[in-house]
Amino acid sequence: MRVKKIAIIGGGTAGWLAANHLAVELRAEQDLSITVIESPEIGIIGVGEGTVPHIRKSLQKFGISEAELLATCDTTFKVGIKFIDWMAPAAQRVDNAYYHPFASPYPGGIDTTALYLQQAASTDFSAVSEVPSLADAMRSPKWISSAAYEGPVNYAYHFNAVKFGQLLAKNAREKLGVQHLQATLVDAQRNEQGDIECLLTQSGEKLHFDFYVDCSGFHSLLLGRLLQVPFVDKSHQILTDSALAVQIPTDTRLEIPPYTVAKAHSAGWLWDIPLTHRRGVGFVYASAHLTENQALQGLAAHVGVPADSLSPRKIPMKIGYREKFWCKNVVALGLAQGFVEPLEATSIFVTDLAAELFARNFSREKAGMAAAAAYCNKVVSYTWERVMDFVQLHYCISDRRDSEFWRLNTERPQLSEVLAERLEMWRFNAPKKSDFFSRFDLFDVENFLFVLYGMKYETAPRAMTMNEVQVFKSELQKIRIHEQRLAGELIGHREWLDGFNAAYLQMQQV
Repeated sequence: MRVKKIAIIGGGTAGWLAANHLAVELRAEQDLSITVIESPEIGIIGVGEGTVPHIRKSLQKFGISEAELLATCDTTFKVGIKFIDWMAPAAQRVDNAYYHPFASPYPGGIDTTALYLQQAASTDFSAVSEVPSLADAMRSPKWISSAAYEGPVNYAYHFNAVKFGQLLAKNAREKLGVQHLQATLVDAQRNEQGDIECLLTQSGEKLHFDFYVDCSGFHSLLLGRLLQVPFVDKSHQILTDSALAVQIPTDTRLEIPPYTVAKAHSAGWLWDIPLTHRRGVGFVYASAHLTENQALQGLAAHVGVPADSLSPRKIPMKIGYREKFWCKNVVALGLAQGFVEPLEATSIFVTDLAAELFARNFSREKAGMAAAAAYCNKVVSYTWERVMDFVQLHYCISDRRDSEFWRLNTERPQLSEVLAERLEMWRFNAPKKSDFFSRFDLFDVENFLFVLYGMKYETAPRAMTMNEVQVFKSELQKIRIHEQRLAGELIGHREWLDGFNAAYLQMQQV
């Protein structure tokens, strides 16, 4: 059998990311059609508003201009995440916060971690990067003259998730020839071999395709319900299972932080994501340790309004992933494939990677699918396991003990074998590149260094020669000089965005 018709079940970010990746990778196939089927009755989650820098490569690949992204999706820049209150208050901590920036922790390409470990009690690991200082000063990561998708500071984006999905849809339809069908699906039928044969709509119509991409959200209509691929539950590792999300208008005269805030509380954390005209705020919590009303009170306190004035959207979170993401003639992406709570913007990251992996390994000949599916399933399962490890890391190495939630996370954590092994190694030797042997460790040594030592993980310091000390100090001094230069060259984040949007509007009117 040769695949001629591909259906993507569900739109939103996952569905339209899949459509763009498939259309680009298979653009030379003249007799192939790709159709996104969206239900007008089913909304999208729409709260995945933070990204990591990898998204820039995908957008360039799709042919989406950065200017259009900035102008149409309420987009702001993101140079990293500022973690607040993830450690216990202490007299020596003036500011209980640290950054996980999109930057290298190796000044001048040299690993200066040994110098930090000798001075850990009096030094912040963030000194290896210029990003925290520039972020606190609310600087844009781009010069006015910076080319599209480039800047002196590495960056990703915050954006309105619904508008971002619409931008992806427009690009897929108008530039890449993807078809769009509105229909509400209620079921599907399988053939004698167990493959999906057709989709059944609410109106009784049968829609026949050769291959199906399940982006139906937590419903997982095809992969989960029809093919019954087991769900690998990870709730024993990640204890948070609920979120309350709201949108708060902002004063457009105020500066815009170029980072996501992730602020811990007694039973989880909250995100605060700044867009051009509003903030997306979400209170993530473990329902076993906090009631919904208590979560609402915490959310209200953070945004500074009475609780009864808020009507947050409640999002139940099922933590884990499908045992296979590719089964027979179905691939699942987005929430239909798996989910880990939104810390570190993992959802769009994994969806983007899995969609690209599938598109690049897709074979139109059924005979070629088995090997591709087996390989891709190994990759995606490995990816999910390591993502779970990285998210759990933020909890298990904290020194907070002020609630049962934090005591469970820190005193009795259920770690994967890999994370337990790595944490034990890192008590005696700082993380190094060779500890991460797969390119599918989406978060690798650089990410772990910023989180581990941002949270003061204790690694035994090693001896250094005087020459090493001098070289390391010299490299850190170069960072301070570079930081000061950029502080004088980069303008404010809002000033940059306001200037850009005014210029873009003027160009559209010409």
